[in-house]
Amino acid sequence: MVLAELDDIRPLLVCPRCRSELEADPAGTGVGTGALRCTAPDCAYHASPAFPDVAGAPVLVDFEHSVVRREAVAALASPAHVHRGADALPTPLRRIAKPPNRVAAVNVDLLLRALPGPAPTLLVVGGATVGNGVEAVYRDARVRVIGFDIVTSPATQFVADAHRIPLRSSSVDAVLVQAVLEHVLDPAQVVAEIHRVLRDDGLVYAETPFLQQVHAGAHDFTRFTASGHRYLFRRFEELSAGPVAGPGTQMLWSVDHLVRGLTRSALAGRATRAALFWLRGLDRLVPPDFAQDDASAVYFLGRRRDREMAEAEIIAYYRGAQGPS
Repeated sequence: MVLAELDDIRPLLVCPRCRSELEADPAGTGVGTGALRCTAPDCAYHASPAFPDVAGAPVLVDFEHSVVRREAVAALASPAHVHRGADALPTPLRRIAKPPNRVAAVNVDLLLRALPGPAPTLLVVGGATVGNGVEAVYRDARVRVIGFDIVTSPATQFVADAHRIPLRSSSVDAVLVQAVLEHVLDPAQVVAEIHRVLRDDGLVYAETPFLQQVHAGAHDFTRFTASGHRYLFRRFEELSAGPVAGPGTQMLWSVDHLVRGLTRSALAGRATRAALFWLRGLDRLVPPDFAQDDASAVYFLGRRRDREMAEAEIIAYYRGAQGPS
């Protein structure tokens, strides 16, 4: 896995509250010894204790405006999040329960090919686990990968809340945000932050659920239609967009959760889902316009721009199978 060293990206890090530069916290508070503080004397995060460190990862969170609590910082180092669900299964079963995401693989290849220069910087938002189909990002030695999440991980360099990304404006060339926007309280604010940290003509690749049941429990908040997803990224030029998976996959989600509800057993639901894996194959038989209306998840690949899509444009944007009302 190719990740930028924390020391290499320190010049890009800023205070999540006021975006001032950071410096070592002389009080050395936190679980580790690399605690940081804001350099602005009038910022709330200048006085110690400021930003603690967990297992060598700085926790750059504005605790007053986040679901991450200062008193729970030590728990962020728990390894429990690294392998869960289908990821914990043996490889043959994992490929049935969670087949390779070919849509993501194709779009990530397009993104990597479009990145400028010899050493572009790519930010992974919510990168505690390596996403399905995006593995090429971590294999490309040309790309400097920065990752963060609200927990620590071997695939991240720091802990942060995506509503207040602790990076300088115009500091990265691309952003990857896969299966994350449903787990944030304010997706529009997160996308605004993505727009801020991207350089001019920077790229974004996003995947977000449309028709999926609740997952991640209390940390699951939002779903998007294809049109809603496009409007969320209204300050970006669209390069490609569409369903990640269609109604066959969506039916698998529904059957899984129906069985869970009837049996009160998540294991029974997952077993049923594995037995009916062939339903995913029906996605290939559904025309794109119908798949647009019934997608399990949707994606957007776009380029940063300053002009914002007008309200009337999103009505004309609709590509589904339902004609004008």
